[in-house]
Amino acid sequence: MSRIEILKEKCTGCRKCISVCPVSAIHKEGKKVSIASNCTFCGLCVQVCPDQAIRMEKKEKEIDLSAWRGVWVLAEQKDGQVSPVTYELLGAGRNLADDLREKLTLVLVGEKLDRNLNSLENYYIDRIYLIESPLLKQYNTSFYTQILVDLVRKEYPEIILIAATALGRDLAPRIATRLQTGLTADCTGLRIDDGHSRNLIQVRPAFGGNIMATIICPHHRPQIATVRPKVMTKLPPGGGNQAEIIRINPSLSLADRLIEITGLIKEDAGGVDLQEAEIIVSGGRGLGKAENFSLIRQLADLLGGAVGASRAVVDAGWIPSYHQVGQTGKTVQPRLYIACGISGAVQHQVGMRASEVIVAINKDPEAPIFNVATYGIVEDLHHFLPVLIERLGGERK
Repeated sequence: MSRIEILKEKCTGCRKCISVCPVSAIHKEGKKVSIASNCTFCGLCVQVCPDQAIRMEKKEKEIDLSAWRGVWVLAEQKDGQVSPVTYELLGAGRNLADDLREKLTLVLVGEKLDRNLNSLENYYIDRIYLIESPLLKQYNTSFYTQILVDLVRKEYPEIILIAATALGRDLAPRIATRLQTGLTADCTGLRIDDGHSRNLIQVRPAFGGNIMATIICPHHRPQIATVRPKVMTKLPPGGGNQAEIIRINPSLSLADRLIEITGLIKEDAGGVDLQEAEIIVSGGRGLGKAENFSLIRQLADLLGGAVGASRAVVDAGWIPSYHQVGQTGKTVQPRLYIACGISGAVQHQVGMRASEVIVAINKDPEAPIFNVATYGIVEDLHHFLPVLIERLGGERK
């Protein structure tokens, strides 16, 4: 058990420890200070104390790792329909479960989700937890956290995969905190350790995408990871697997609700969903000004594709943020990605380099985008795009 104490004979009452405590656990007590029971043993007070008046013994809580078994995938759903990213998580989860020789479980939370069961049973899923309540029709942070934490404490899953979407990024850290375990966010690669540890090797970009960090959680369970959409291969249907359906009626009360959703305002994304598009035409700083995005939109319309953008033009206010492709935007994997006037910094490449065919149009022959491009066109886009649009049957402007 971890312990921390103030050495009264050394404490001078300088109060430096009070100012750094993130949970306000240190208080003035006469000319000295004292530590309250809500201390999290972070150690910041020990580091700043100039008189070495704080002693801490931190011991990791030992858990029986062998009690934790199986791989869980949290399904994401909108309006009662399972989102495509769920099948990507199932693809990754199936591989992990097979390597561990464990069951793959899908956790469905919401209302009126039965219509998904027929199609889900066509996939190689061993078990489905179906958790339904009228209070779960829309995502609610407190309810989802409560339900999932209670279920984990009962069933002891070894690995939990959650989509790195707005929902997942809100929910995953709350679950990890309640369970006092680790979380690796925005993973782009997952595998099981080749040794006998059963650790989940979690790979994600770090330091602006300049390195790939490999992270493990060797002393705590479950191992939780959020996975970036469009980086994993979807689980293919087949096998006619009959998953075990376990229905759970959660005990929820409005009194436990921390927030109330009074209405939803959907932002108009302007056409094709970027992450589901087979063709994407993206514009960058080389367009020169916001008005020139009309060329990108015209080409995208002719090809039946979606409009993407680099971070630079989003930050400049030329186009809304939901068009952004890259590390801090969306990860896409279309059949055809056309990059127009985009230099191709590594942060942008992280979001689109898995595209099947990449066409880069840039007047700078040294632009990094050409390093990942299938076809490179060294030309001023203001001259090239109008000709291309005209050849495709559009009106030259």
